[in-house]
Amino acid sequence: MATLSPDQYDRLERAIADGRRIAVTRRGSSELVVVPRALRIAGSREVLDVTHPTTGERLSLYMDELDAVEVVR
Repeated sequence: MATLSPDQYDRLERAIADGRRIAVTRRGSSELVVVPRALRIAGSREVLDVTHPTTGERLSLYMDELDAVEVVR
């Protein structure tokens, strides 16, 4: 589970505002580079809404299912 520090949340929120790419790693998966669109609460879980930069596919990623989240520089 990706536990983000306050600084990491700030960087994620800035990436959402600026439309910058992030790299996420999910359990048992390889790294996925996506463009974050929104961070929201669904029930009691945080959800990161993202778009794949090449295909335009929209995905909803649950933060508690992610191993890592990193802003791509």
